[in-house]
Amino acid sequence: MPKRKMYAIVEIEKKQYKIEKDSVIEVEKLKVEKRKLSFDKVLLVSGENIVIGRPYIKGAKVSAVILRDIKAKKVIAFKTKRRKGYHRKIGHRQTLTKIKIEDIKVK
Repeated sequence: MPKRKMYAIVEIEKKQYKIEKDSVIEVEKLKVEKRKLSFDKVLLVSGENIVIGRPYIKGAKVSAVILRDIKAKKVIAFKTKRRKGYHRKIGHRQTLTKIKIEDIKVK
């Protein structure tokens, strides 16, 4: 049987992300000064066997490093009211933080 790829489900800023080692993900902008981070709200770890937390796994940590802050693609919200001549175009760009996952540890 082939070896399973290790992944984890982590809660970052009230949102859940599926991560793997050395993966790069975009999360909502993090307001931290340090470049290295560690997340301890790990919900699930899958590798040789699957460990599920209730709600979190005790002793599990995910370490990551911040690469840079970016802006997402523009989202357009177009409002209109029929037969009234009313229309409004509003755009929004979400700020994101790009992080690289360095390690997933389970005790």
